[in-house]
Amino acid sequence: MTEPAHLRESLPLDPPRLERAPLDASPLDSTAQLLSRITDQLGTQLSHVTLNGSRRRMPQTTRPTLVAVAHGSRDAGALHTVTRLLEGVRDLRPGLDVRLGHIELNEPLLPDTLAAVEAEQRAQGVRAVLVPLLLGRGHHVKHDLPQCAAAVVGADIRIAAPLGPHPLLVEALCSRLAEAGWRPEDGASRSAGVVLAAAGSRDPDSATDARRMADLLSERLGGVPVVPAYASAVSPTVPAAVRALTARGRHRIAVASYFAFPGQFAAASAAAAPWIAAAPLGAHPALARLVLQRYDDALTTTTSASTPTAASASYAGQRRELATA
Repeated sequence: MTEPAHLRESLPLDPPRLERAPLDASPLDSTAQLLSRITDQLGTQLSHVTLNGSRRRMPQTTRPTLVAVAHGSRDAGALHTVTRLLEGVRDLRPGLDVRLGHIELNEPLLPDTLAAVEAEQRAQGVRAVLVPLLLGRGHHVKHDLPQCAAAVVGADIRIAAPLGPHPLLVEALCSRLAEAGWRPEDGASRSAGVVLAAAGSRDPDSATDARRMADLLSERLGGVPVVPAYASAVSPTVPAAVRALTARGRHRIAVASYFAFPGQFAAASAAAAPWIAAAPLGAHPALARLVLQRYDDALTTTTSASTPTAASASYAGQRRELATA
């Protein structure tokens, strides 16, 4: 599916948004002075834009590198979508060094990205935050990421919590459902229901996270039942969840795609929808904001999160945040 018009600001090919510069507070004597001042300010802003309309790379800050960690997919649309998402992250935080690493299937792989960061930062000390573009806890967050971080000897590499569960994801899920045809009045309908389709994991914490996300989405939709279901590893499957909702008298059943990016699991889950199916979360602006929030949260911890224990402590903090959201 294509990105809707009101979300195009996250696309890298759109004209760049000009940053707002403060106006001089001194009084203006004439219209000519006002026009001159506006011209000067526009000139300053346009100096950050190339002739073809793309944004020039801003000078990097001294903050730790943000390494976004995607799973990887054989679906060509996944890499394109994660690239657009990270462009949105860079737009929100100009000057921050933002890199991409994959766990498998796509390049660059995470060890290669970390090797490149190490080569560039060796002289001043390697500092980075791994932000998993994953929606819950599981083997990758608890084991793969800490192992990759530990392989960079002497580095200060922190591991942020996974993206979900979080209220910003609810915002993105509701937006995607609305694009697919969900109406506000459906939340009060006795015939409507939602299946929250997720990838699935044998780690029980992953299922706990999915159930929490389903509860948050149900609250936002006005109390309509939301049943988590999975494309692999555990039950119920999406078709089984649809049957369960149908048995409860729910016949207008939507599938909310709880996948960060397009891929085989997302496509199979959408195909099982008896009514409407939402697109994956993708490059929704709420995800870009959440990536930066996870990055900032990881920097507030007092110890490196390159071990499963520290990563779990970071996650405990975000659970407290959810409880008060």
